[in-house]
Amino acid sequence: MLETIAAWSLALIWIAPLLYAVWAAFHPPEFSTRFAPLAPLTLDNFVRAWDAAPFARYFLNTILLVTLVLASQLVLCTLAAFAFARYEFPGRGIVFALVLAQLMIMPDVLLVENYRTMSNLGLVDSIPAIALPYVASAFGIFLLRQTFKQVPRELDDAARVEGASGLQTLLKVYVPLGKPVYLAYGLVSVSYHWNNFLWPLIITSSVEARPLTVGLQVFSSTDQGIDWAVICAATLMTSAPLMLGFLLFQRQFVQSFMRAGVK
Repeated sequence: MLETIAAWSLALIWIAPLLYAVWAAFHPPEFSTRFAPLAPLTLDNFVRAWDAAPFARYFLNTILLVTLVLASQLVLCTLAAFAFARYEFPGRGIVFALVLAQLMIMPDVLLVENYRTMSNLGLVDSIPAIALPYVASAFGIFLLRQTFKQVPRELDDAARVEGASGLQTLLKVYVPLGKPVYLAYGLVSVSYHWNNFLWPLIITSSVEARPLTVGLQVFSSTDQGIDWAVICAATLMTSAPLMLGFLLFQRQFVQSFMRAGVK
């Protein structure tokens, strides 16, 4: 009983900011700081938020960013995970340990060096500059390796007997069997890079490259004045795609990690 009460209490604390954002976004500004059950509903806050900043451009930048990062990660992580799972080569254990060591390095530690690298490449204030430090993922390699190691060797041998090359075996045997894990990893990657803030804030300085997180921060700065109803409406607009995606795929998301063999 006590555990149930504690769980519900934590859930209410976690969802309270979201509930406030929903209330403020769908009601006139005068009701953003007081609760009135009969307060009128309105969509004006969303219209005002959309007109006050170039959110269309921010959405486009963010979609391009997460697409570029996810596509690169899926290709590189798949190839690396397949090599670690099915090929024997000198130093495989050491190399895989170095990959896992990256999980213990906070991205914030590399901000200065990453900025220097992007500056040397002439990519500052561009979408590729935001994406390049994340095109490979140690977590993705580990997750897919665990998935590929569970594929029966007999399927691999059967594909080789039929004359399939290593790449064909990967694409026709391993990748189809790992679809649930790919879906879960895709949701994690898109969610992280959709919400990533510090690195995009540092590397971008113009509307043409800013993603939604940085654009929302600029929009809600005190220089623009504080209107909580409009700010909450803008926040819901930027987070709605992620919430919708998780609600649609939450079952596959949970099941895929259970099947991945992460222990």
